[in-house]
Amino acid sequence: MSAATPPTAPAAPPASGPGLWRRLRRNRLAVAGLVVLVIVVTTALLAPVMPLADPAAQVRSDRLLPIGSEGHLLGTDHLGRDLLSRLIWGARTSLSVGVLATLIAALIGSLIGLVAGFAGRRVDSVLMRGIDVLMAFPYLLLAIGLVAVLGPGLINAMIAISVVNIPFFARAVRGTTISLVSAEYVDAARALAFSPTRILFREVLPNVLPVIIVTMSTTVGWMITETAGLSFLGLGAQPPTSDWGAMLGAGRDFITRAPHVMIVPGTAIFVVVISLNFLGDGLRDALDPRLK
Repeated sequence: MSAATPPTAPAAPPASGPGLWRRLRRNRLAVAGLVVLVIVVTTALLAPVMPLADPAAQVRSDRLLPIGSEGHLLGTDHLGRDLLSRLIWGARTSLSVGVLATLIAALIGSLIGLVAGFAGRRVDSVLMRGIDVLMAFPYLLLAIGLVAVLGPGLINAMIAISVVNIPFFARAVRGTTISLVSAEYVDAARALAFSPTRILFREVLPNVLPVIIVTMSTTVGWMITETAGLSFLGLGAQPPTSDWGAMLGAGRDFITRAPHVMIVPGTAIFVVVISLNFLGDGLRDALDPRLK
């Protein structure tokens, strides 16, 4: 007699088809954003082996040198530090904090949204009321308040930014989960007496992943901007750490005498955030089931 095989529920529809890259590359802005991000990330990763000046080295005689100066392609700041070196090393800090904060917010927020949408009723009400309380405050002011309690520093700024962005993931994932809990493959899994945990993570989660991915691709740009804002106010990266927001803050007193000190990091933030938005829009369109 052959061994009985455990029942399996009908397979859920795939979250994304094999033509994802083909659909994505039709969007030229998304491809351009991806290319820019690859260049920026690669340059940041190669910073330790590149022939760059020490980003913390101060040369008083080279204070506020303009763009194109000999030995300083992007000029220097008010302490004579090389802006190109600080820009590239700052990319490592800004991008790392933005990505880590996004991952933390995505993990916690998505888990809350999944449980709230799947459990429904009282659990949904309790969890979403907590999310509503977070959303009742302007998120940047809430982040500043959290950093004020935790103390200035890059790690505390990352924690604060993660917390204030949890609601965006929770609400997006909850809405998608609610639309999936009544799907046929979920009903079939319940009929086969699968545990709620198995149904949630093996049947529902794979079909929520596109929403999480798209939300992450658009949120990481906000995270970078918000982290730069906290560093600009002196609540994020502390000297001598190179960070784009800290570079902006250091140059604000010299905006009329040496505007390049702020233009260089400001342009970097603008280009990276715009590229992330282009890529996020492209991913959203490529993962839209109506366009498959």
